[in-house]
Amino acid sequence: MTATPQRIDVGVLGATGMVGQEFIVQLQGHPWFNLSWLAASERSQGRRYAAAASWRLPAELPGAVGDMVVDGCKPGRAPRVLFSGLDSSVAREVEGAFAEAGHIVVSNARNYRMDDDVPLLVPEINADHLALLPLQRAARQWPGLIVTNPNCSTIMLTMALAPLCRFGLRTVNVTTLQAVSGAGYPGVPSMDIVGNIIPFIGGEEQKMETETQKILGRLDGGRVKPHGVTVSAHTTRVGVTNGHTEMISVGFDSTPAEEEIVEAFRSFAGRPQEAGLPSAPARPVEYLSDPHRPQPRLDVDRGRGMTVTTGRLRRCPVLDYKFVALGHNTIRGAAGAAILNAELMIVDGLLD
Repeated sequence: MTATPQRIDVGVLGATGMVGQEFIVQLQGHPWFNLSWLAASERSQGRRYAAAASWRLPAELPGAVGDMVVDGCKPGRAPRVLFSGLDSSVAREVEGAFAEAGHIVVSNARNYRMDDDVPLLVPEINADHLALLPLQRAARQWPGLIVTNPNCSTIMLTMALAPLCRFGLRTVNVTTLQAVSGAGYPGVPSMDIVGNIIPFIGGEEQKMETETQKILGRLDGGRVKPHGVTVSAHTTRVGVTNGHTEMISVGFDSTPAEEEIVEAFRSFAGRPQEAGLPSAPARPVEYLSDPHRPQPRLDVDRGRGMTVTTGRLRRCPVLDYKFVALGHNTIRGAAGAAILNAELMIVDGLLD
């Protein structure tokens, strides 16, 4: 367990959106972070947050946050550490401007994820990729930093795959059943999603196929050498509120026994668990033996939404094994992931 640091003032970019709202919920009562600043688009600037945001989460909007005045997404009055829930259409320009002004931006947006000098971080898997940050600062000649977390469906996939890399992971085929909350608000029209499945989510399959290789890759000469695994992804949207379910088939260089895979899931842990980070679940990956699990309704909130749940492991006639994985897309897949990244940066001395 790491020593408790002095609380750090933080802000949220894109605070009125769905990911921004989840940041607000996850930061309430956080022992290390104090939410002191909110920013959004020009139409929200200068308004009380309660009036500017259409609050959509089941948790009640904290009164103190509702009374905060929303600022614009420009450097000036912001604290040094920022969480970004910005849309990708504006994130690259805005986040870059804050990094150039000396801010540390922990981003949920896709824009910088695949840049060679930007960590694409899942702390249980590739905490060592934070070593890219000095190279980023030198190459871009800015006093700030940008760290990203992956696409929500990629996080669930890599959390399920990381325990299996020891067996020589070679091939992955994954089909997702992604919750409507992943599309933001208002998101998918009800006439499209009710009683239906939408077999296409733009850009999602490519993200899963490329981001997975970077996350599972290793540092080599100041760059991440991508993992050699081949990933084939098919992404769909389903009528579930929260929770991305993934049907995963895997092939190995050397086929392990079924009980070895189950033990790999159950024993998996990383730096967040070792350091006792506040947002880290005690068990980042859980395996359930009930053949009817995991289910979003029953399992999405495990580990306060930070645990990825696996189940239904069995032999696959095409590859070696197949199983199901589930995770909370707006917590482990978005706001909670970014907050965990920042917690790791604290214990590594990167937010001093």
